[in-house]
Amino acid sequence: MSIKSFTLAELADLTQAELIGHSEHRISGANALDKAAQSDASFLANPRYRSALNETSAGVVCIDRQTPLIEGKNFLISDDPSRTFQKIAELFLSCQNKSAFVGIHPTAVIDPTATLGKDVTIGPYAVIDAHVRIGDHSNIGAHCFIGFETEVGMNCRLNPSCTVREQCRLGNRVILQSGVIIGSCGFGYTTDKSGCHQKLEQIGTVIIEDDVEIGANTTIDRSRFDATIVRQGTKIDNLVQIGHNVEIGAHNLIVAQTGIAGSSKTGHHVVMGGQVGVAGHVAIDDFTMIASRGGISKSLKAGKYRGSPALPINEYNRQEIHVRRLEEYVERIKELEKKVAELEKNR
Repeated sequence: MSIKSFTLAELADLTQAELIGHSEHRISGANALDKAAQSDASFLANPRYRSALNETSAGVVCIDRQTPLIEGKNFLISDDPSRTFQKIAELFLSCQNKSAFVGIHPTAVIDPTATLGKDVTIGPYAVIDAHVRIGDHSNIGAHCFIGFETEVGMNCRLNPSCTVREQCRLGNRVILQSGVIIGSCGFGYTTDKSGCHQKLEQIGTVIIEDDVEIGANTTIDRSRFDATIVRQGTKIDNLVQIGHNVEIGAHNLIVAQTGIAGSSKTGHHVVMGGQVGVAGHVAIDDFTMIASRGGISKSLKAGKYRGSPALPINEYNRQEIHVRRLEEYVERIKELEKKVAELEKNR
Protein backbone atom coordinates (compact mmCIF):
# COMPACT_ATOMS: atom_id res chain seq x y z
CA MET A 1 0.00 0.00 0.00
CA SER A 2 1.45 3.37 -1.03
CA ILE A 3 1.97 6.00 1.69
CA LYS A 4 0.12 9.24 1.15
CA SER A 5 2.20 12.39 1.52
CA PHE A 6 1.75 16.15 1.13
CA THR A 7 4.15 18.96 0.40
CA LEU A 8 4.32 21.76 2.93
CA ALA A 9 2.81 24.07 0.33
CA GLU A 10 -0.17 21.71 0.06
CA LEU A 11 -0.53 21.49 3.84
CA ALA A 12 -0.40 25.27 4.18
CA ASP A 13 -3.20 25.57 1.63
CA LEU A 14 -5.31 22.81 3.20
CA THR A 15 -4.98 24.21 6.74
CA GLN A 16 -4.99 27.92 5.81
CA ALA A 17 -1.74 28.38 7.76
CA GLU A 18 1.27 30.57 6.93
CA LEU A 19 4.30 28.55 5.79
CA ILE A 20 7.83 29.44 6.78
CA GLY A 21 10.32 27.02 5.25
CA HIS A 22 10.80 24.70 2.28
CA SER A 23 7.51 24.46 0.39
CA GLU A 24 8.42 21.20 -1.40
CA HIS A 25 9.38 19.23 1.71
CA ARG A 26 7.03 16.22 1.95
CA ILE A 27 5.15 15.10 5.05
CA SER A 28 3.67 11.60 5.40
CA GLY A 29 2.74 11.38 9.09
CA ALA A 30 2.12 13.18 12.38
CA ASN A 31 3.74 12.72 15.78
CA ALA A 32 4.74 14.37 19.07
CA LEU A 33 7.70 16.78 19.08
CA ASP A 34 10.06 14.35 20.80
CA LYS A 35 9.18 11.43 18.50
CA ALA A 36 8.64 13.12 15.14
CA ALA A 37 10.90 12.39 12.17
CA GLN A 38 11.68 14.51 9.11
CA SER A 39 8.63 13.04 7.39
CA ASP A 40 6.31 13.98 10.29
CA ALA A 41 4.34 17.07 11.25
CA SER A 42 4.17 18.09 14.90
CA PHE A 43 2.93 21.04 16.96
CA LEU A 44 3.69 23.27 19.93
CA ALA A 45 0.66 24.50 21.83
CA ASN A 46 2.09 24.85 25.35
CA PRO A 47 5.10 27.12 26.08
CA ARG A 48 6.33 24.59 28.68
CA TYR A 49 7.48 22.36 25.82
CA ARG A 50 9.35 25.07 23.96
CA SER A 51 12.72 23.44 24.75
CA ALA A 52 11.59 20.38 22.78
CA LEU A 53 11.12 22.64 19.77
CA ASN A 54 14.89 23.17 19.56
CA GLU A 55 15.61 19.44 19.56
CA THR A 56 12.78 18.05 17.43
CA SER A 57 13.47 16.37 14.09
CA ALA A 58 9.94 17.10 12.82
CA GLY A 59 9.70 18.10 9.18
CA VAL A 60 7.29 20.89 10.11
CA VAL A 61 5.96 22.25 13.40
CA CYS A 62 2.61 24.00 13.82
CA ILE A 63 3.06 27.05 16.07
CA ASP A 64 1.23 30.23 17.04
CA ARG A 65 2.23 33.74 16.02
CA GLN A 66 3.98 34.47 19.33
CA THR A 67 6.45 31.56 19.18
CA PRO A 68 9.99 32.59 18.09
CA LEU A 69 11.15 30.97 14.86
CA ILE A 70 14.23 28.75 14.75
CA GLU A 71 16.49 28.98 11.73
CA GLY A 72 16.62 25.85 9.60
CA LYS A 73 13.22 24.48 10.69
CA ASN A 74 9.89 24.53 8.86
CA PHE A 75 6.81 26.06 10.47
CA LEU A 76 3.08 26.36 9.84
CA ILE A 77 1.87 29.45 11.69
CA SER A 78 -1.75 29.96 12.76
CA ASP A 79 -3.87 31.25 15.64
CA ASP A 80 -4.60 27.68 16.79
CA PRO A 81 -1.62 25.35 16.17
CA SER A 82 -3.31 22.42 17.91
CA ARG A 83 -6.24 22.63 15.49
CA THR A 84 -3.90 23.03 12.51
CA PHE A 85 -2.02 19.89 13.56
CA GLN A 86 -5.31 18.03 14.03
CA LYS A 87 -6.35 18.86 10.46
CA ILE A 88 -3.06 17.42 9.22
CA ALA A 89 -3.44 14.26 11.32
CA GLU A 90 -6.97 13.78 9.98
CA LEU A 91 -5.66 14.04 6.42
CA PHE A 92 -3.53 10.97 7.01
CA LEU A 93 -6.26 9.20 8.93
CA SER A 94 -8.64 9.68 6.00
CA CYS A 95 -6.09 8.00 3.74
CA GLN A 96 -6.17 4.77 5.72
CA ASN A 97 -8.66 1.94 5.37
CA LYS A 98 -9.92 1.76 8.96
CA SER A 99 -11.50 -1.67 8.71
CA ALA A 100 -11.55 -4.73 6.49
CA PHE A 101 -15.32 -4.88 6.93
CA VAL A 102 -17.41 -2.84 4.51
CA GLY A 103 -21.10 -2.98 3.71
CA ILE A 104 -23.33 -5.44 5.55
CA HIS A 105 -21.40 -8.32 7.10
CA PRO A 106 -23.07 -11.73 6.57
CA THR A 107 -23.04 -12.51 10.29
CA ALA A 108 -25.04 -9.38 11.18
CA VAL A 109 -28.63 -10.09 12.28
CA ILE A 110 -30.98 -7.51 10.79
CA ASP A 111 -34.73 -7.67 11.19
CA PRO A 112 -36.47 -7.35 7.80
CA THR A 113 -38.51 -4.38 9.05
CA ALA A 114 -35.36 -2.31 9.69
CA THR A 115 -34.62 0.56 7.27
CA LEU A 116 -31.01 1.23 6.26
CA GLY A 117 -29.90 4.35 4.39
CA LYS A 118 -27.28 4.62 1.66
CA ASP A 119 -23.75 3.33 2.25
CA VAL A 120 -24.47 2.01 5.74
CA THR A 121 -21.89 -0.36 7.23
CA ILE A 122 -22.96 -3.10 9.65
CA GLY A 123 -20.07 -5.02 11.23
CA PRO A 124 -19.82 -8.67 12.25
CA TYR A 125 -22.37 -10.03 14.72
CA ALA A 126 -24.23 -6.75 15.08
CA VAL A 127 -27.95 -7.05 15.87
CA ILE A 128 -30.49 -4.62 14.39
CA ASP A 129 -33.95 -5.10 15.85
CA ALA A 130 -37.40 -4.50 14.37
CA HIS A 131 -38.35 -1.11 12.86
CA VAL A 132 -34.91 0.41 13.43
CA ARG A 133 -33.99 3.29 11.10
CA ILE A 134 -30.32 4.01 10.30
CA GLY A 135 -29.38 7.07 8.25
CA ASP A 136 -27.05 7.37 5.27
CA HIS A 137 -23.31 6.71 5.70
CA SER A 138 -23.58 5.51 9.29
CA ASN A 139 -21.24 2.81 10.57
CA ILE A 140 -22.40 0.22 13.10
CA GLY A 141 -19.45 -1.71 14.56
CA ALA A 142 -19.09 -5.37 15.40
CA HIS A 143 -21.22 -6.75 18.24
CA CYS A 144 -23.38 -3.62 18.49
CA PHE A 145 -27.04 -3.95 19.46
CA ILE A 146 -29.72 -1.50 18.35
CA GLY A 147 -33.14 -2.05 19.93
CA PHE A 148 -36.52 -1.95 18.27
CA GLU A 149 -37.87 1.34 16.88
CA THR A 150 -34.58 3.13 17.58
CA GLU A 151 -33.49 5.84 15.15
CA VAL A 152 -29.85 6.49 14.22
CA GLY A 153 -29.12 9.57 12.10
CA MET A 154 -26.73 10.12 9.21
CA ASN A 155 -22.95 9.84 9.42
CA CYS A 156 -23.03 8.27 12.86
CA ARG A 157 -20.30 5.95 14.10
CA LEU A 158 -21.06 3.31 16.71
CA ASN A 159 -17.80 1.61 17.60
CA PRO A 160 -17.77 -2.10 18.48
CA SER A 161 -19.85 -3.39 21.40
CA CYS A 162 -22.21 -0.44 21.85
CA THR A 163 -25.80 -0.92 22.99
CA VAL A 164 -28.62 1.44 22.05
CA ARG A 165 -31.80 0.16 23.61
CA GLU A 166 -35.36 0.31 22.31
CA GLN A 167 -36.99 3.52 21.06
CA CYS A 168 -33.98 5.79 21.58
CA ARG A 169 -33.03 8.50 19.09
CA LEU A 170 -29.57 9.47 17.90
CA GLY A 171 -29.11 12.56 15.74
CA ASN A 172 -26.63 13.07 12.93
CA ARG A 173 -22.85 12.66 13.29
CA VAL A 174 -23.12 11.05 16.72
CA ILE A 175 -20.07 9.06 17.84
CA LEU A 176 -20.32 6.31 20.45
CA GLN A 177 -17.06 4.81 21.68
CA SER A 178 -16.92 1.12 22.55
CA GLY A 179 -18.98 -0.06 25.50
CA VAL A 180 -21.45 2.83 25.53
CA ILE A 181 -24.93 1.88 26.73
CA ILE A 182 -27.79 4.18 25.79
CA GLY A 183 -31.26 3.63 27.22
CA SER A 184 -30.67 1.24 30.11
CA CYS A 185 -33.28 1.45 32.86
CA GLY A 186 -32.96 4.30 35.33
CA PHE A 187 -32.29 3.48 38.98
CA GLY A 188 -35.78 3.71 40.43
CA TYR A 189 -37.41 1.68 43.22
CA THR A 190 -40.05 2.00 45.91
CA THR A 191 -39.58 0.34 49.28
CA ASP A 192 -42.56 -1.41 50.84
CA LYS A 193 -43.38 -1.74 54.55
CA SER A 194 -41.36 -4.94 54.84
CA GLY A 195 -38.26 -3.22 53.44
CA CYS A 196 -38.31 -4.90 50.02
CA HIS A 197 -37.48 -2.81 46.96
CA GLN A 198 -39.95 -2.84 44.08
CA LYS A 199 -38.77 -1.80 40.62
CA LEU A 200 -40.27 1.28 38.94
CA GLU A 201 -40.42 0.53 35.23
CA GLN A 202 -38.71 3.17 33.10
CA ILE A 203 -40.92 3.64 30.03
CA GLY A 204 -39.34 6.81 28.60
CA THR A 205 -36.48 7.17 26.15
CA VAL A 206 -33.10 8.80 25.47
CA ILE A 207 -32.53 11.52 22.86
CA ILE A 208 -28.97 12.25 21.70
CA GLU A 209 -28.86 15.32 19.46
CA ASP A 210 -26.48 16.09 16.56
CA ASP A 211 -22.68 16.14 16.90
CA VAL A 212 -22.53 14.50 20.32
CA GLU A 213 -19.61 12.20 21.18
CA ILE A 214 -19.85 9.77 24.10
CA GLY A 215 -16.79 8.06 25.57
CA ALA A 216 -16.13 4.39 26.23
CA ASN A 217 -18.24 2.60 28.86
CA THR A 218 -20.42 5.63 29.54
CA THR A 219 -24.05 4.89 30.42
CA ILE A 220 -27.09 7.09 29.85
CA ASP A 221 -30.34 5.88 31.44
CA ARG A 222 -33.75 6.15 29.86
CA SER A 223 -36.27 8.36 31.61
CA ARG A 224 -39.14 7.13 33.68
CA PHE A 225 -41.78 8.81 31.50
CA ASP A 226 -40.46 11.43 29.05
CA ALA A 227 -36.85 11.62 27.80
CA THR A 228 -33.29 11.84 29.03
CA ILE A 229 -31.67 14.35 26.65
CA VAL A 230 -28.11 15.21 25.59
CA ARG A 231 -28.19 18.40 23.55
CA GLN A 232 -26.26 19.27 20.39
CA GLY A 233 -22.47 19.33 20.36
CA THR A 234 -21.88 17.99 23.87
CA LYS A 235 -18.79 15.84 24.43
CA ILE A 236 -18.82 13.22 27.18
CA ASP A 237 -15.71 11.35 28.34
CA ASN A 238 -15.29 7.70 29.38
CA LEU A 239 -17.03 6.12 32.38
CA VAL A 240 -19.64 8.82 32.91
CA GLN A 241 -23.04 7.96 34.40
CA ILE A 242 -26.07 10.05 33.45
CA GLY A 243 -29.27 9.20 35.30
CA HIS A 244 -32.87 9.14 34.19
CA ASN A 245 -34.68 12.33 33.15
CA VAL A 246 -31.42 14.32 33.09
CA GLU A 247 -31.11 17.06 30.48
CA ILE A 248 -27.58 17.95 29.39
CA GLY A 249 -27.39 21.29 27.57
CA ALA A 250 -25.67 22.06 24.27
CA HIS A 251 -21.87 22.05 23.97
CA ASN A 252 -21.14 20.75 27.46
CA LEU A 253 -17.81 19.09 28.28
CA ILE A 254 -18.15 16.31 30.85
CA VAL A 255 -14.95 14.56 31.94
CA ALA A 256 -14.43 10.95 33.06
CA GLN A 257 -16.10 9.34 36.07
CA THR A 258 -18.61 12.14 36.51
CA GLY A 259 -22.01 11.09 37.80
CA ILE A 260 -25.21 13.09 37.28
CA ALA A 261 -28.25 11.95 39.24
CA GLY A 262 -31.81 11.85 37.99
CA SER A 263 -33.80 14.88 36.84
CA SER A 264 -30.88 17.30 37.01
CA LYS A 265 -30.38 19.83 34.22
CA THR A 266 -27.38 21.70 32.83
CA GLY A 267 -27.35 24.80 30.66
CA HIS A 268 -25.20 25.24 27.57
CA HIS A 269 -21.38 25.33 27.61
CA VAL A 270 -21.13 23.80 31.09
CA VAL A 271 -17.78 22.16 31.93
CA MET A 272 -17.36 19.43 34.54
CA GLY A 273 -13.94 18.09 35.50
CA GLY A 274 -13.25 14.44 36.34
CA GLN A 275 -15.21 12.73 39.12
CA VAL A 276 -17.75 15.52 39.60
CA GLY A 277 -20.86 14.37 41.42
CA VAL A 278 -24.22 16.04 40.79
CA ALA A 279 -27.17 15.30 43.08
CA GLY A 280 -30.66 14.82 41.69
CA HIS A 281 -33.11 17.60 40.80
CA VAL A 282 -30.59 20.45 40.59
CA ALA A 283 -30.09 23.00 37.80
CA ILE A 284 -26.71 24.31 36.62
CA ASP A 285 -26.61 27.60 34.71
CA ASP A 286 -25.00 28.25 31.31
CA PHE A 287 -21.19 28.64 31.21
CA THR A 288 -20.69 27.12 34.68
CA MET A 289 -17.34 25.42 35.29
CA ILE A 290 -16.89 22.80 38.02
CA ALA A 291 -13.40 21.62 38.96
CA SER A 292 -12.53 17.92 39.39
CA ARG A 293 -14.20 16.11 42.30
CA GLY A 294 -16.70 18.90 42.80
CA GLY A 295 -19.82 17.90 44.69
CA ILE A 296 -23.03 19.62 43.55
CA SER A 297 -25.86 19.35 46.06
CA LYS A 298 -27.89 22.41 45.04
CA SER A 299 -28.53 24.50 41.94
CA LEU A 300 -25.67 26.71 40.74
CA LYS A 301 -25.61 30.09 39.03
CA ALA A 302 -23.03 30.74 36.32
CA GLY A 303 -19.48 30.83 37.64
CA LYS A 304 -16.49 28.68 38.58
CA TYR A 305 -16.80 26.20 41.45
CA ARG A 306 -14.60 23.79 43.34
CA GLY A 307 -14.84 21.45 46.32
CA SER A 308 -17.52 19.27 47.89
CA PRO A 309 -19.95 20.77 48.59
CA ALA A 310 -19.01 23.09 45.74
CA LEU A 311 -18.10 26.67 46.55
CA PRO A 312 -17.29 29.63 44.29
CA ILE A 313 -13.66 29.00 43.41
CA ASN A 314 -12.26 32.14 45.06
CA GLU A 315 -14.03 31.29 48.32
CA TYR A 316 -12.80 27.70 48.10
CA ASN A 317 -9.21 28.84 47.52
CA ARG A 318 -9.33 31.16 50.55
CA GLN A 319 -10.62 28.33 52.74
CA GLU A 320 -8.01 25.95 51.36
CA ILE A 321 -5.24 28.35 52.38
CA HIS A 322 -6.58 28.37 55.95
CA VAL A 323 -6.89 24.57 56.01
CA ARG A 324 -3.26 24.18 54.99
CA ARG A 325 -2.22 26.46 57.85
CA LEU A 326 -4.21 24.60 60.52
CA GLU A 327 -1.10 23.29 62.27
CA GLU A 328 0.27 26.81 62.49
CA TYR A 329 -3.04 28.06 63.88
CA VAL A 330 -3.11 25.27 66.50
CA GLU A 331 0.36 26.22 67.73
CA ARG A 332 -0.62 29.88 67.92
CA ILE A 333 -3.76 29.02 69.91
CA LYS A 334 -1.67 26.95 72.33
CA GLU A 335 0.69 29.90 72.84
CA LEU A 336 -2.24 32.24 73.42
CA GLU A 337 -3.77 29.81 75.92
CA LYS A 338 -0.49 29.76 77.85
CA LYS A 339 -0.40 33.55 77.93
CA VAL A 340 -4.02 33.74 79.10
CA ALA A 341 -3.29 31.17 81.83
CA GLU A 342 -0.31 33.21 83.04
CA LEU A 343 -2.37 36.38 83.12
CA GLU A 344 -5.11 34.63 85.09
CA LYS A 345 -2.51 33.28 87.51
CA ASN A 346 -0.94 36.71 88.10
CA ARG A 347 -4.24 38.57 88.49
